[in-house]
Amino acid sequence: MTLVWGIIASFLYVEIFVVLLLVLPLRSPQQWHRFFKSRFLAMLSRQAQTYFYLLLAVLVLFLLEAIREMRKYSSNDHSHTETHLNVEMQHSMRLFRAQRNFYISGFAIFLSLVIRRLVSLISGQAVLLAQAEASMKQAQSATSAARTLMNQQKDEDKKSDAKDKPAGGDASNSEELKKKITDLEQELAKERKDKEAMKSQSESLNREYDRLTEEYSKLQKKITISSADKSD
Repeated sequence: MTLVWGIIASFLYVEIFVVLLLVLPLRSPQQWHRFFKSRFLAMLSRQAQTYFYLLLAVLVLFLLEAIREMRKYSSNDHSHTETHLNVEMQHSMRLFRAQRNFYISGFAIFLSLVIRRLVSLISGQAVLLAQAEASMKQAQSATSAARTLMNQQKDEDKKSDAKDKPAGGDASNSEELKKKITDLEQELAKERKDKEAMKSQSESLNREYDRLTEEYSKLQKKITISSADKSD
């Protein structure tokens, strides 16, 4: 293996390790989100998209080169009886190297896209969880405020009954309290609807996360089978 393909293979192994870190439940989505938003990664993220597309273009070039080599050594004719055994072995070795380079570059491109998708899914899930937690706190505060207003209204009603006299001002205050309670109940219902929507979005993100995990498992099985074939 040449130096360039050795570097690409090392990059593929690093990608496999990163995918394992992201897929295994070692850290929560909030922790990963804080890590992605750290100062060091924030400095790198300014040019991250440019570097990603540049790396992807380089890998695509090596993939096309591997395909060209495969077609080159697959199209040669070996039907001549005068072909030496050493020449055939060299040709088979070059074809095997071309196929190996094709799989290495192809898997490197695929895992690059998988890592990018996993990072976006984890960050989106962390944001949704934070929004759901904030909405729950708002709903709880609205509920406590509504209960306080209802208790105040009950106290006002008891005082008016004890005084046993018309209370036009108390009636107006009671109407205002009822209106506030209605507004708070509407706000609480809205917060609950938002919470349900965020839960559905979080479940869809989890399903997408599981799908990518399954694709990664299939890819890892293909790599294992390819490595076993190469060792044979």
